[in-house]
Amino acid sequence: MGTAAAGEETIVTPGEILGDSSEMIAGKGAYLAPNGRNIHASLTGRLLVLPPPSDSAEKRSTVEVVGHKAHGAVPEPGVVVIARVTKVMARMASADIMCVKSKAVKEKFTGIIRQQDVRATEIDKVDMYQSFRPGDIVRAIVLSLGDARAYYLSTAKNELGVVSAQSIAGATMVPISWTEMQCPLTGQIENRKVAKA
Repeated sequence: MGTAAAGEETIVTPGEILGDSSEMIAGKGAYLAPNGRNIHASLTGRLLVLPPPSDSAEKRSTVEVVGHKAHGAVPEPGVVVIARVTKVMARMASADIMCVKSKAVKEKFTGIIRQQDVRATEIDKVDMYQSFRPGDIVRAIVLSLGDARAYYLSTAKNELGVVSAQSIAGATMVPISWTEMQCPLTGQIENRKVAKA
């Protein structure tokens, strides 16, 4: 009794709603949504519901998600990631997350850098097209799991932003200020939100 058959494992994926905070507590691999009610999975793995300790006043069960080791690294809020910019729009840029900390990811994770998360100052003056270009490699921090399985990323610290970019001529550009990178072949300067080395 008490042990579930192997076929009864519930596999959940990031963003999936696991339950309500009135009935459950978010444990490892789970987080409470900003609305303070829904508990979501933060990684792909098996769903575990742990009953409260019998001597505890807490009546809610704790819900956890146990990740598969084979899935590689998974982005989590507060963690630094390396991502490649795929698309730049007026109010945000999207990117494919390639590394979490220093570990390569095995699944495809999409990140979104919103206009308000590009830098810490003069947020209302941010021009996305002068901050990133498709193909740029950026260092960013994970803010949260956003919508549609995309993680919200921020580059609003000095050490975050573009770490590697190709010029129009195809050369790896050299940062010359917080906001500019220069092509060593043509000398042409392009605007970027540059990460402090």
